[in-house]
Amino acid sequence: MKQVFLVVTLIILCTNTGEAQTSDLGSWNILNLKYNHSDKLSFFGEAQLRSLKFYNNFHYYEYKGGIDYQVYKNVKLTLGAGSYQTYKEGGNFILPKNNDEFRLWPQLVLFQSIGKLKIEQRYRTELRFTSNGYRNRYRYRLGASYPLGKEKNGYKPFQLSVSDEIFFTDNEPYFERNRLLFALNYKPSKSSTIQIGYLHQFDYKINDETGRDFLVLGLYFDLFRKGTTKSPTNNELIDN
Repeated sequence: MKQVFLVVTLIILCTNTGEAQTSDLGSWNILNLKYNHSDKLSFFGEAQLRSLKFYNNFHYYEYKGGIDYQVYKNVKLTLGAGSYQTYKEGGNFILPKNNDEFRLWPQLVLFQSIGKLKIEQRYRTELRFTSNGYRNRYRYRLGASYPLGKEKNGYKPFQLSVSDEIFFTDNEPYFERNRLLFALNYKPSKSSTIQIGYLHQFDYKINDETGRDFLVLGLYFDLFRKGTTKSPTNNELIDN
């Protein structure tokens, strides 16, 4: 519990620092549902709601779904699609929108364990059908997670994670965005995870979303088909 208290303190300090830098701390809210059909195949759905101030000036929402397939123990393939809606700044869902987008994205995730430390590399290609025309985008994320607490029912209840993601396009200026996340996950049960974190997002010359500092709150639920032997683990890094 001392470790958990230290992690929470660090997150609060980071949040206060971010708030001092931007004068406004936004909110980043996630609801995720995953159905594990087998040890290899799973389906997911997710909704997100974001605001540029603390639960005010809501400017963005998305909903998406997809399929995960565990090719090998340390390799996972994903195919996802969804709707991504960005509104103007200055209030709650101000029209006209900055961006109205449908997105299709194949993804490859590689895992590696070093003792208790889990390293993740994620490669994603986005086919973006936006209100401003078709775009391609490429994303690479490097993350690490570490379990905390006393093990129960085959898993540890807490997990500390950090990740950094960069966004590129095939048009100038090529570099679009950097996204840094610190998070703490808590599993009250095999099928549920609560996440709290601090996310800093830097944007370079793009107008479909504004880079800010966010308090991240996430709820993740896992459903398991009868007979599935997949062991319960802490939720993976935030899937944006």
